[in-house]
Amino acid sequence: MNIVLLDPRQTESELWSISSTRQLAHLQQHLDIQVGDTLKVGIREGKRYLTEIIEITEKTVRLKPLKEEAVPAKLPVTLIVALPRPKVLRRLIMDAVTVGVEKIILMHSYRVDKSYWQTPFLQQLEHYIELGLEQAGDTIAPKVELYKRFKPFVEDILPGLISADCPAYVAHPYAEMRMPAAIQHPCSIVIGPEGGFIPYEVDLLIHNGCQAVSLGNRIIRTETVIPYVLGRLFSL
Repeated sequence: MNIVLLDPRQTESELWSISSTRQLAHLQQHLDIQVGDTLKVGIREGKRYLTEIIEITEKTVRLKPLKEEAVPAKLPVTLIVALPRPKVLRRLIMDAVTVGVEKIILMHSYRVDKSYWQTPFLQQLEHYIELGLEQAGDTIAPKVELYKRFKPFVEDILPGLISADCPAYVAHPYAEMRMPAAIQHPCSIVIGPEGGFIPYEVDLLIHNGCQAVSLGNRIIRTETVIPYVLGRLFSL
């Protein structure tokens, strides 16, 4: 935890308070906080501050804001991913939030097991988003959208995300064109399931405005390819 995220309601008085059991346990067990220490604090969907610890009790830590700090900038990217296995989903969400993805779309595809849509992890996305924000020192959560039908999403929603100034790249190991690097414009990135998109899906994505691009002939795991692609495109 590199920043403590607070609900705006926790910062309405002169002294701010941390009362989350999880956050208090982390601060006491891993940081061994003391009165007078400084602590980085962010207000959800708002600003970030350096604060001073004024009081520590069993159930609350009270803080005084000292100065405002810069919130990390977002990457101008919409990450579109075929819903992965539940355990991969947890890591994927946290990593995408940590590197600053602006918007995340989870969608269905032929090789996505329909049972994945029943996983409890989908009900816990907010928790994993918060963990990613705390890791990155960020306060602004990405927008997250879910689409359980591939064809309607690709035909009705995806074209509205694509323009001359904001292309969409579908990562496909058999594409002839190499994925661009160090771009200076926003984009969307489409990542398939572990087994890859079937040919019909790739064709439909291309027909609706995506550019099929390759990272080489290696088949890379979903949770590995996403930071790799983001680092390549935006020179992280």
